[in-house]
Amino acid sequence: MRLKICFTTNSVFEYRDINKYLIQSFIWNLLKNTEFVTWHDKKTFKFFTFSNIFPITDFKKNEEKTLIISSPNKPIMFVLYRKLKERKKFELGIHNFLITKLNLFEIKLRTKWICGTPIALYKDNKNNQYYTPKKNPDIMFFLRRIKENAVKKYNAFYKEDLKFDGNLFDKLTYVKSVCVCLRKNKKDFVIIGTLWKNLEKKFYNKDEIKFYKFIMDCGIGEKNSLGFGFMNTIIN
Repeated sequence: MRLKICFTTNSVFEYRDINKYLIQSFIWNLLKNTEFVTWHDKKTFKFFTFSNIFPITDFKKNEEKTLIISSPNKPIMFVLYRKLKERKKFELGIHNFLITKLNLFEIKLRTKWICGTPIALYKDNKNNQYYTPKKNPDIMFFLRRIKENAVKKYNAFYKEDLKFDGNLFDKLTYVKSVCVCLRKNKKDFVIIGTLWKNLEKKFYNKDEIKFYKFIMDCGIGEKNSLGFGFMNTIIN
């Protein structure tokens, strides 16, 4: 399920003023004083991701922008919708925003997907090294790791023991690697992700639909709750 938030501001400031940590904190703050208040502290996957704020341009007075939050956890999505409906405005860091539109919707599975935000994937977790095709041109490493990660998240969410044979996608096209600079508590961090297009799944078996809908809502790869691995489908 997805929550589309359209909003405006009365200020003028740079796009980079709003980073992924601010958006993540905004989501956690909405869940305070709800049945999901302890979700942040659980040692498990968070099962949500979010898009970039778009259009990706500096903020201008009264210019409408959009953010989409995505999660397979429908109760959480309904809570976020209700909280925003009640508030009608919100803050990201020092900046204030007025909500103009709110919409909950389901995204339809299609044969082709595209990255809305970079896919973050550790190559070496202990040494904080991220996967990039330039340093590791073995595409099978990428396909194997995103499948393992997706199955692990799915089984944790549904408490099942799914086994998945083959690759998640029949073919895909690498676009580029990107460095995303983040700041938290006055400290800078860099996460390296990869962008892909034409991630194609030619046919969904009946038993696969639930799994692929979960992936679409939860995000691909790691760092999903920081807005990485947000996916969209392509209308042919």
